[in-house]
Amino acid sequence: MTTPRPETLAKLTPVLTKRWLSPDAWQIGTYEQLDGYAALRKALKAHPDDLIQLIKDSGLRGRGGAGFPTGLKWGFIPQQPSGNPPTVPHYLVVNADEGEPGTCKDLPLMTHDPHALVEGVIIASYAIRAARAYIYIRGEAVHAARRLRSAVQEAYDKGYLGRNILRSGYDLELVVHSGAGAYICGEETALLDSLEGFRGQPRLRPPFPATHGLYASPTVVNNVGTIASVPPIVLGGADWWKSMGTEKSSGPMIYSLSGRVANPGQYECSMGVTLRELLELAGGMQPGHNLRFWTPGGSSTPLLAAEHLDVPLDFEGVAAAGSILGTTATQIFSDQDCPVYATYRWLEFYHHESCGKCTPCREGNYWMVRVYRRILAGQGTHEDLDTLLDTCDNILGRSFCGLGDGATSSVTSSLQYFKQDYLDYIEGRTAPKLSEKTLVGAH
Repeated sequence: MTTPRPETLAKLTPVLTKRWLSPDAWQIGTYEQLDGYAALRKALKAHPDDLIQLIKDSGLRGRGGAGFPTGLKWGFIPQQPSGNPPTVPHYLVVNADEGEPGTCKDLPLMTHDPHALVEGVIIASYAIRAARAYIYIRGEAVHAARRLRSAVQEAYDKGYLGRNILRSGYDLELVVHSGAGAYICGEETALLDSLEGFRGQPRLRPPFPATHGLYASPTVVNNVGTIASVPPIVLGGADWWKSMGTEKSSGPMIYSLSGRVANPGQYECSMGVTLRELLELAGGMQPGHNLRFWTPGGSSTPLLAAEHLDVPLDFEGVAAAGSILGTTATQIFSDQDCPVYATYRWLEFYHHESCGKCTPCREGNYWMVRVYRRILAGQGTHEDLDTLLDTCDNILGRSFCGLGDGATSSVTSSLQYFKQDYLDYIEGRTAPKLSEKTLVGAH
């Protein structure tokens, strides 16, 4: 196990995670003792437009994967003359449907510090002039949802939610809604359909949620980490937030390390930290394991290899390396793991979770799973590799939403870096990993 150097330890910047280990951190009393709701009091004294400008100035970018500038997104909402509620309803919807393999930063935040999200919701709703907000949480996240609902009730009891919040004249109703456990509902328009009571399927865009979102009204959809970042920015200011991270990727980020590391977990660091530094903080690789490949942002981001240890983990640095920062779900695989089998397991997930609305994703993932089964059972052919790439080409950019695109990422990147592993199965140098019974119906 390695001991982190002082300069590596300095990369740790607990902002969203600073209360996680406090006794009863999820209760409102603890939260209020540690700056809780101080940002709300400050925000309610400001003009909503000034808050939107503050978030723009901070450079906060979405923590849900796309990295879209948050203040810009808020600014897309059509504004009317001040009034409560506005003549056309505005809505804030928090995407807490965290379900991608390896992604696990939002659930601990909601479990250990739910009031950080609640306070962020109130401030963001005030800024975009919304009188009603929703937190859409994944159905399986029972414990986190229980904590969140308890926090919402505490906020109502203390006057932070409801009518005339802190005597400001601002009203807000907040609803915590549990979904039914469909990965597709992490896509913002599918989430909106599910929230309205319909089957969760992505909508055709335009129109966009900013003008035609929930109930065909102007809506902002933000990730849990994005909204929870708002209170610290209000308290600390834009310049303080920009003092962390990089020029175009400001602030800290929660990196979720899992896999072949000595101490897996959540590490909140300034954006731009490298995997080498994260591994240092996590105690290095597990004994007997050497890094071979990894995901910078979950299973829907292209794989990177050991040669990318020093790539800055911010939006620009990862993109320059040919991948996507995504949800910063950093899954670590060693020389004892097979990239072909890992890709197969991810593809099984995407095939299972496809909503079936569009042909490229529905059919492409179905058939790619079967090609992988052939290869891993020792019955693959060289033509199968061309078939995989051709199928990815017909999915990428042609599917209805990002699920299809994400499914292709591990296929194309694993073939780019680890084609020899595929050839070893096809040419018989690697023993089959799957039995022939998995091929029933695969041809």
